[in-house]
Amino acid sequence: MYNNLFSEITIQGLTLKNRLVMVPFYLGYAGEGGTVSDMLLEHYRLMASSGVAMVVVENATVDYSIGSGSNRTLRADTDDNLDGLKQLAETIKQGGALACLQINHAGRFAHMTQKPLAPSVVKTFGRMPRALEIEEINGIIDQYANAATRAKAAGFDMVELHGGTGYLLAQFLSPRTNKRTDKYGGILENRQRFALEVLAQIKEKIDSFPVGYRFLSDEWLPDGLQLGESRQFANSLAQAGIAYVSVMGGTYESFSLPEIVEKSKQEGYMLNLVAEIRAEVDVPVIAAGRLATGAFTDRAISDGKTDLIGLARVLWADPQWPKKVHDGREDEIIHCNPDCGDACMKMVMKGQPAFCLAWSAEKMKRWKAKFV
Repeated sequence: MYNNLFSEITIQGLTLKNRLVMVPFYLGYAGEGGTVSDMLLEHYRLMASSGVAMVVVENATVDYSIGSGSNRTLRADTDDNLDGLKQLAETIKQGGALACLQINHAGRFAHMTQKPLAPSVVKTFGRMPRALEIEEINGIIDQYANAATRAKAAGFDMVELHGGTGYLLAQFLSPRTNKRTDKYGGILENRQRFALEVLAQIKEKIDSFPVGYRFLSDEWLPDGLQLGESRQFANSLAQAGIAYVSVMGGTYESFSLPEIVEKSKQEGYMLNLVAEIRAEVDVPVIAAGRLATGAFTDRAISDGKTDLIGLARVLWADPQWPKKVHDGREDEIIHCNPDCGDACMKMVMKGQPAFCLAWSAEKMKRWKAKFV
């Protein structure tokens, strides 16, 4: 029925069986200390068997001690977690999807340290980070490359750099959070240098390994990164050999603004940003942001606004979404409720594994019996 949505696409030699991708969504399912838990494996088994072409595992830290968002953030900074990562990659592949691992340094949003590191000293929710020295920047670049190497060794097909939601890569890019006066600050050419050096170091170590980018196109803050500069940065990434660009808008400092909360309830509320970036680059682009129906997503591809459709909460609420859309059973889909008050995010902010309020009572009972 939806020929665009269920057509193949190739990304740097890897064929995706359709245009559906599970984009990263943190739910607090890793074990204490960032280990691969049974809950995490079960979650990704369901996501991979849903029918999507690729699953992007969320937010694996490149430095647990000073770069991790929480003690349940997956670790990619140590070989001690390699066996777990191998099991995770294999679980996804057995489900019929390509496996991609997103790697990240939280920067000023790190919560496993009392003194987080950032490009510049800009207060973050009441905490003041310390500005990175050049030697520390070089060390973090190496950590990204080591984490990507570890992801390949674990059997993942790709790796994704987390440049969204205001984490370290985005902190360097944003004029709001980067006040440096050295080669990493000032004009856009300098502010994008860190991300491009991370990409270059990974490609130098493992050149044949595709590297995607979770891309912040607009911070939705008046003094933050906006489309004029992010379009230029997208071009820089494409020229540097990025495999794909997964576009999003907003950061932790703008998500809760009333106008953004209202905007996020609309289907495809980020699609205009995606279309702007797609017009600038010659690499595949992934759209996300409440893409909830087959007709809307198929039309987004046919209209040339995106190449792939990213599913997060939509897929978590109903892992059968791809099959129901494919089979013409959309009236059976369990939809994420935009008026639930962001209950899942409130759970993870409290350090609790999240569940979806849209789940049936039976599914909720099974989940709690198994994992709570």
